[in-house]
Amino acid sequence: MALPKVKTSTATPSPPGPGISESLGNAHAQLHLLARQSVEWVVHNSLQIVVSAVIGTAITLALLGIRTLGTRLCREGRGGHWRLIIGRMFAKTSFWFCVIVAVRLVDGYADAPPAVDRTINFFFTVITVFQAAVWTREFVLGLIEHRAGADENDVSGLGSAIGIIRLLVSLALFAIAAVLVLDNLGVNVTGLIAGLGIGGIAIGLAAQGIFADLFAALAIIFDRPFRRGDSISWSGTSGNVEAIGLKSTRVRALSGELVVIANRKLLDQEIHNFARLDRRRNTVDFAIDYQTPPEIVARIPDVVKGIVTQHPKCVLVRCGLIGFGVGGILIEVVFDVRSENYNEVFGARSAVSAEIVAALGAEKVAFVNSQPK
Repeated sequence: MALPKVKTSTATPSPPGPGISESLGNAHAQLHLLARQSVEWVVHNSLQIVVSAVIGTAITLALLGIRTLGTRLCREGRGGHWRLIIGRMFAKTSFWFCVIVAVRLVDGYADAPPAVDRTINFFFTVITVFQAAVWTREFVLGLIEHRAGADENDVSGLGSAIGIIRLLVSLALFAIAAVLVLDNLGVNVTGLIAGLGIGGIAIGLAAQGIFADLFAALAIIFDRPFRRGDSISWSGTSGNVEAIGLKSTRVRALSGELVVIANRKLLDQEIHNFARLDRRRNTVDFAIDYQTPPEIVARIPDVVKGIVTQHPKCVLVRCGLIGFGVGGILIEVVFDVRSENYNEVFGARSAVSAEIVAALGAEKVAFVNSQPK
């Protein structure tokens, strides 16, 4: 019995991919080509190269001069916030960016060979993209710090929050810059962008509470509903703002304890800010004995007016008899103190009250503890 014939495959196997030695050989060949074209370029275009070098040096010095001007604007610290923001952007200009821009501008006049031109274009793309990221970061952070009225060294304000915001902005901008560089170099970044997007969604869902407080901190920075040192009140709690952080705000309550509340929860409530008042109204009520002579009772508004007007920041609103209590005559004094500082308002109220007691005491007026009938 004859055995069946076995068919043998006649397909040609696919050639293996380039190995490490072949890749190293290609890189060596590219470097050799670059070196050979550079030597030939220098030999045949020496005059153009010298002229281009002079022009490139002038351009570099001009760009470095702009950077020095930006550093001076930041050091002087005057001229408006826009000048400071532009100044800090110029101050962050890299020396290598100045050089590569100058080289790129004179590249065409020097008639550089293709290999040299590609090399210049490669470094120009990488350095320019990252320099643009640095400028954008300084612009964004400059706006945020201007609105916050603080910087990363200011521990009394929003310094800790701005420090973390600086880190997040830097990571985001430099990640975008890296993707743009890879895309310009011909790398397929579709998968990378998709991975970053999915990872960002996952992180956002996992830390949505933290990000909610982060955006609430940004709302406090830009909208400024209150600042450190302001006296605020919400939901029956009153106190002075001691610190505004990235996640929470710390308020020293009037009773002395420290109240810590998440930024998001605080902004969801109705906040009363008592520090933005250009004047505060004060009411002082007291009662005098029924045995007080009528002519003295009639002079009390004039006496009180003279006391209030002696204080430069106090304005009398009204003063007079408002009723008759169980044990005495009820008198009401209403005056404004033109100040945003609550301690100054409190001091003025205390001084006016003490002077009223002294003036009426000199008139032999007796104070009584009386309630309305």
